Amino acid sequence: MLTEYKKILVALDGSPQSEKALLESIEIAKRNEATIYLAWVINDLELTTSAYSFAKLLNEEEEFVKDFMTKKVADLKTAGITHVETIVEIGSPKRKISVDLPSEYGIDLIIMGSTGKGAITQALVGSTTAYVVNHAPCNVMVVK
Repeated sequence: MLTEYKKILVALDGSPQSEKALLESIEIAKRNEATIYLAWVINDLELTTSAYSFAKLLNEEEEFVKDFMTKKVADLKTAGITHVETIVEIGSPKRKISVDLPSEYGIDLIIMGSTGKGAITQALVGSTTAYVVNHAPCNVMVVK
């Protein structure tokens, strides 16, 4: 391996591909004694346009994600990863994963699944993964 990775961002969305990305990150982090940053970006555009419904759905989504992240941190600790950070953001997953989070946290590797959405949604909004690959300032590993 030519590059030593110290700060690994793993993009999670609950899909089977993001679970595979998480498993891949464990081995890379162990080899490099790296910190894993678990990131889940809640896409505010997919929730709703009603202010009341938005607030209710956002609250439910945030609670789900916090519980999910707590479980994943425990899984990583069990796997021997001692340095784990969680990031839960609201906004555009494309922008947050590719530009904002790598810049803010000094990320040197992003690991994410090849897709987390259905074919129709991908066709309408474009692939987050493709966007990240093309705009990230660091290496990106796409896991199938």
